Amino acid sequence: MEMREQTEDPEPNNIESTEPDHKKSTEKRITACLVNAAFFGALGSSYLYGYNLSVVNAPALYIKKFYNQTWTERYGEPIGADMVTMLWSITVSIFAIGGLLGALCVTLLTKLIGRKGTLLLNNGFAVIAALLLALGEKARSFEMLIIGRFIMGVDSGIALSALPMYLGEISPRHMRGSIGQFNSILICLGVFTGQVLGLPELLGQESRWNFLFAFLALPALLQLCVLPFLPESPRFLLMERRDEAGAEKAFRAFLGKKDVSKELEEVHAESRAQNTLHMASVTELMLNPALRWQVITVMVTMACYQLCGLNAIWYYTNGILRDSGFAENVIPYIVLSTGGIETLAAVVSGLVIERIGRRPLLIFGFSAMAFFFGLLTVFLNFQDQYSWMPYLSFTCILAVIASFCSGPGGIPFVLTGELFEQSYRPAAFMIAGIVNWVANFAVGLLFPFMQESLQTYAFLVFLVVCVLGAVYLYFILPETKNKTFMDISQSFAKINKVPLGDKEIENELAIKAGSKEVEKNGKVIIDGEMESSF
Repeated sequence: MEMREQTEDPEPNNIESTEPDHKKSTEKRITACLVNAAFFGALGSSYLYGYNLSVVNAPALYIKKFYNQTWTERYGEPIGADMVTMLWSITVSIFAIGGLLGALCVTLLTKLIGRKGTLLLNNGFAVIAALLLALGEKARSFEMLIIGRFIMGVDSGIALSALPMYLGEISPRHMRGSIGQFNSILICLGVFTGQVLGLPELLGQESRWNFLFAFLALPALLQLCVLPFLPESPRFLLMERRDEAGAEKAFRAFLGKKDVSKELEEVHAESRAQNTLHMASVTELMLNPALRWQVITVMVTMACYQLCGLNAIWYYTNGILRDSGFAENVIPYIVLSTGGIETLAAVVSGLVIERIGRRPLLIFGFSAMAFFFGLLTVFLNFQDQYSWMPYLSFTCILAVIASFCSGPGGIPFVLTGELFEQSYRPAAFMIAGIVNWVANFAVGLLFPFMQESLQTYAFLVFLVVCVLGAVYLYFILPETKNKTFMDISQSFAKINKVPLGDKEIENELAIKAGSKEVEKNGKVIIDGEMESSF
């Protein structure tokens, strides 16, 4: 056969020998379509979530004053201190309740209108929330602020599940981690933006605080202007809508190449190898023994993401700076360094994740956080004895933030998309979202009591959480870098003690046998030279 090909047509051999290099250079190229989808998808989603984490800090006193004025106008007497505290607590914590509701809606929305469609619909919640929050003062209604925060929570709950799902499905596997980190980077950028706009020289004034909330509509409107012109997830189009033409067009746009037959065949292979032909429910996912440890891993990483103590760090920063002798009017500018460090660490993580891998970054991040929490506890206990000790405490705070953003701040969302095949992915994101928002609410509710009873030793609780998270991931989590979704599922087969079914094995063998040689333009190309991007 080889002699006949060499005798009859020597030229094709030359073409075949050069094609792999061309394939490699093509597949390693990142396209403008992929970057735009990742950036604008995250801008109207995770960016708004990050912005809402920090935006309420600057106008807190003005909002409480507004509550008091409104109460007095309505009832003819000043509001009690306990009632102000309760209203403010509801305003802050209802964000997490809305997030939980949003997470519960994700499976249905992504099934009905797709990943991109869910992100676009979600902008409606952001715009409505922005109007309620911005106009609440004019309407003399603190209820509008509370409802607006709730709706913004719904928006964030949907966004933190739908966006990682979309990014994971549109990204080639060799850059799935880097593209997935757009979620984390834009969260950090949102936090930083909230800190900057909350400065007294900008919108952090009594006459301007409502504009801080009006800003929420801008990223949502920008996403509405751009995202409709970008493709839907090709995996969703092919596996759930059976739209092969649409999936092929989407693959070409995201990958920047004409021949996407291998990518299409890989998605077909995954579809044929799956046990279920319909989108699995949360109950089906939880009861499937072949996915037991994937579910546990997602729940552990998401719980550690919220319970590792970063929210408590934000709570403690201003007090440490006051103890360091900084003037009150200077503290907001120093706090900006925390947002800057957070954003920088997330960007660096996105750049190195495909080289280092998910597993090492997660283990390192949690381990480093535990180490610096230990140091912070020591420094806080000696803070009153040495004038220079608060500076070391603040350095530890920056180190904890950087450690968090190096891995734990974004990779749990990437992992949730990678550990499950298509039919289980929406249910997996619903479980991850529920754990995320319940843990978020628990931290906000319990930390003040922990801090009151344990004082500076409260951070030792977070140290234990980080250590347990790192140990679990060390023993259980396999590396998912540059693996197909089917490969990742199979890597859990041993620990789940559930072998691949006979039907799955037959499908895989048939796929491999059928794709061993692919004929293109009359020339035979060996399968190994035509690797799929996905």
